[in-house]
Amino acid sequence: MEIFIAVVIVAVIGLIAGVGLALASKYMAVPVDEKQEKIREALPGANCGACGYSGCDGYAAAVAAGEAEPNKCAPGGETALSLISEILGVELTSEPKVAFIACKGNCEKTLNKYSYEGLMSCTAASQIYAGPVSCSYGCIGFGDCVKECPFDAITLENGRPIICEDKCMACGKCIPVCPKSLISLIPKKHSVTVNCSNKQKGAPVVKNCKVSCVACKLCEKACESGAIKVENNLAVVDYSLCTGCGKCVSACKRGVLI
Repeated sequence: MEIFIAVVIVAVIGLIAGVGLALASKYMAVPVDEKQEKIREALPGANCGACGYSGCDGYAAAVAAGEAEPNKCAPGGETALSLISEILGVELTSEPKVAFIACKGNCEKTLNKYSYEGLMSCTAASQIYAGPVSCSYGCIGFGDCVKECPFDAITLENGRPIICEDKCMACGKCIPVCPKSLISLIPKKHSVTVNCSNKQKGAPVVKNCKVSCVACKLCEKACESGAIKVENNLAVVDYSLCTGCGKCVSACKRGVLI
């Protein structure tokens, strides 16, 4: 009899608790934004921060609330953009981009001003006389960007980071870790790149690196669309004007343009 009474008491307590939870879920539930949930499902879940938010959840909430541009998810690409377009009922377009490192110097093409022995980090090495590489604008080549890339799209080859465009999701996480500010995002369908960031002029430019821009302006003169200009002793490409004719590449005698 005592056991029966105990079972009844437990059952009653469970029933009361169940009713209480049911009422709480109904009257105390937090409203769910269905649009936000659908947008979150359309995102890849990389949580890379390329959109400017800490993760996909935050970005989905901002897009649903109209506080963020809906075409900022680089890893999601055209797939995510198409799904979000359908959810929002608007037509969205976004030009695919890829990371680019504006330096072609490697162990064979650049000189060192001293022998570095320390933490193998570009950021750490740059604190000592701007790094061991003679070109103060050049890539140090210790691979901080390689370590930061969540998609294994960057590898080190002969002291220079190389980007695999097929793997790159244009998340931009590699950009802030480069102490020389060599990395940027450019259109994936680019036709020419300037593989140098040196803004010096004169003999040191030629001496320190075999593939440095010397501001000769031959590329600028060869470009018929005005897409390439030499500014601050360095060639700069305006991709909105570039026709991809390749005349500037042929005109460059230093192999800076590719």
